[in-house]
Amino acid sequence: PGAADAAGQLAGYGLGKVLAVDCGCEYSGDGFAAAVSDAVSAGGYEFVILMQTSFGRDLGARLAARLDAGWINDVIALEGSGSDVVASKPLYAGKVISKLKFNGSGLKVLSLRPRNFEAVQASGASAAVEQLGSGMQCKARCTTLEAKEAGFIDLKDADIIVSGGRGIGGAEGYEAIRNFANEIGAAMGASRAIVDAGWIDHSYQVGQTGKVVNPQLYIAAGISGAIQHLAGMQTSKVIVAINNNESAPIFKVADYGIVGDLFEVLPELGRQIKAARQ
Repeated sequence: PGAADAAGQLAGYGLGKVLAVDCGCEYSGDGFAAAVSDAVSAGGYEFVILMQTSFGRDLGARLAARLDAGWINDVIALEGSGSDVVASKPLYAGKVISKLKFNGSGLKVLSLRPRNFEAVQASGASAAVEQLGSGMQCKARCTTLEAKEAGFIDLKDADIIVSGGRGIGGAEGYEAIRNFANEIGAAMGASRAIVDAGWIDHSYQVGQTGKVVNPQLYIAAGISGAIQHLAGMQTSKVIVAINNNESAPIFKVADYGIVGDLFEVLPELGRQIKAARQ
């Protein structure tokens, strides 16, 4: 649902045609893969580009298998064009950047990490919209979606993220993160350490086994900077670290560092930001 509305918006971005898959249900891996693969085969396309989301990872792998195509996921940069395109993707928790090239001139499927590519501006032109998916048979489908709590900002969509680590001292200490995030209009994140400790839900976890984010501003409060956490946030545009240990590894990747008690720093930082915005 909503595919028709999204297609209408995309039609103004200089595209030749917009294909909208809408079967009247939520995402179905086998159903969507069948509809899209048929359209790709008929259209003779060279590339299928998806976002590196749960949807994109699932659909991309299915399409590549169905169409015997090359498949590169989690791409953060692209160079060249056509058969000579080179894709960059992080490996080993972001410690290594691998450059990959497709073999041959066949179909290529890629998924791009969100917020790593500049968005194009709408051109004003209107492309034709073709509806796909009528009569689509879905062997399995999503039956329900649960809405997040009111005011919740998804980590993947956030321009500003404030994350807390073991330095908050306990579950009650996360209130400092919550209060500060609400004050400045930020999303809330967490390190694996406090998720494993049961202080906060896994949906807040940033890192190799959590969510990979790329906000304009990432504030890490009480986070030491384990490599697993850095893998999920080190491509943020600006990183601010707050820690009472001046030797914490997080300071090595931070653009700005504050050595101090997060329970004192965050309220003062909130006041300063509020004053600057007035």
